[in-house]
Amino acid sequence: MPPSTTAPTDSDRVDPAVWRLVFTIIVGGLAAMFDTTIVSVALNDLARELHAPIGTIQWVSTAYLLAMFVTIPIVRWAQSVLGAKRLWLGSLGLFLLGSVLCALAWDATSLIVFRVVQGVAAGIMMPLMMTLIMQAARGRNTGRLMAVVSLPIALGPIIGPVLGGLLLAGGNWRLLFGVNLLFCVAGGWLAFRNLPADRPTGDRARLDAVGLLLLSPGAAAVIYGLSQINGTAGFGSAKVLVPLLAGLVLVAGFVAWALPRGSKALVDVRLFGHRSVASSSGLYFLSGATLYGAMLLLPLFWQQARGVDALGAGLLLIPQGVGTLLSRFVAGRYTDKVGPRSVALVGFGAVVLTTVPFAFVTAGTSDLLLMALLLVRGLGMGVATIPLASSAYIGLDHGDIPNATIIVLVIQQIGGSFGIAVLAMILQHASAGAKTTEALTHAFGTTFWWSIAFTALAVPLCLLLPGRPKPVPAPEQTETQVSVEA
Repeated sequence: MPPSTTAPTDSDRVDPAVWRLVFTIIVGGLAAMFDTTIVSVALNDLARELHAPIGTIQWVSTAYLLAMFVTIPIVRWAQSVLGAKRLWLGSLGLFLLGSVLCALAWDATSLIVFRVVQGVAAGIMMPLMMTLIMQAARGRNTGRLMAVVSLPIALGPIIGPVLGGLLLAGGNWRLLFGVNLLFCVAGGWLAFRNLPADRPTGDRARLDAVGLLLLSPGAAAVIYGLSQINGTAGFGSAKVLVPLLAGLVLVAGFVAWALPRGSKALVDVRLFGHRSVASSSGLYFLSGATLYGAMLLLPLFWQQARGVDALGAGLLLIPQGVGTLLSRFVAGRYTDKVGPRSVALVGFGAVVLTTVPFAFVTAGTSDLLLMALLLVRGLGMGVATIPLASSAYIGLDHGDIPNATIIVLVIQQIGGSFGIAVLAMILQHASAGAKTTEALTHAFGTTFWWSIAFTALAVPLCLLLPGRPKPVPAPEQTETQVSVEA
């Protein structure tokens, strides 16, 4: 057989240029990933240092999230106008500016305003980092690439609070924002060197102003309404229902506006017609509820039912982060080999099985046993989320990738807010009147059953994900074929 026909294409090999781009994007993206959660353990310290009530200080986190959701929908348009490299460098610079201003804040109001600056930049960085890497991958080895790219996204909610606790123990609250400077400066230098120049050519895309006025405040209002659910305000409260319903009406209005406009809309919602996008979106919603809901329950369980302080609770969660890290070594490769469906089934099944024991926990249950369960649970979460990150893009054109990224990011965050809101309300109801450790532990067990239900719903949905992937031609083969046909 001639050598030309026997020499196989190494489809399992990732182009070194793609790995350089992945590393470059992750270094800069770490700032936004950790900053989302690193402040969560500092609210009491901020209230004390800035002489502000905790209700005001809560806006340090809320304002950041709302600013992020207002910005996310414009990323596709901004990339088409500015080019990916300039947009990434600009967002890193803006995040750096916001971090410096936050570290120099003199009162609660100034800190909240400067957190908005950070949130605007993070709203650009989060979808853009995924878009850049999926576009560079061209459909090849997406499982392994997303295993690396999604690592800071998955570890942020776990490591962020621990890192925040350590920084607070070793200094003051300003260090929470100063740590971002290293990531931003290093990420900016790498991006300037490694990202390809991609200045847009031809006519500039027009901004869908009507879509922006519908979708951005709509998504932000939904998130805000869900965030208002607490011990005193349930779903029937006016301060929850008004923004929640207003947001849903705006989002529905956007869908009605966007459907006939297709790719000319701010986000092409017709992508939900792709099974890969629709199934991944549903699972992203449930994974958000599972991941972020556990972020609420697990630290509170150790603090309220076990009497551990905030830093101690964060340290007890380290095994879950370790499990998530270990999952990256196998889940990405198997996603590329056997397809997202089988890998996601295994991952979500593992999360269900390792969360069930928390529903039966007692005051005397060993912390070592619970930490071992968290290690396996972290493995399951990592294995479950990696195939979602790659399957959402299967069968999409290069230009549709930014749209898909925006869709799944918004849906995951809404799912996370929904999970936190529901579990917080259930925990408050279950623990009402609980005066003993046993009663409080039982209340957490009841709430964990609801967390298990969110995850269990995801298991049958995994069957809708794509199965074993078809071989994708290497980029050099595709380019040769195009040039011959031309």
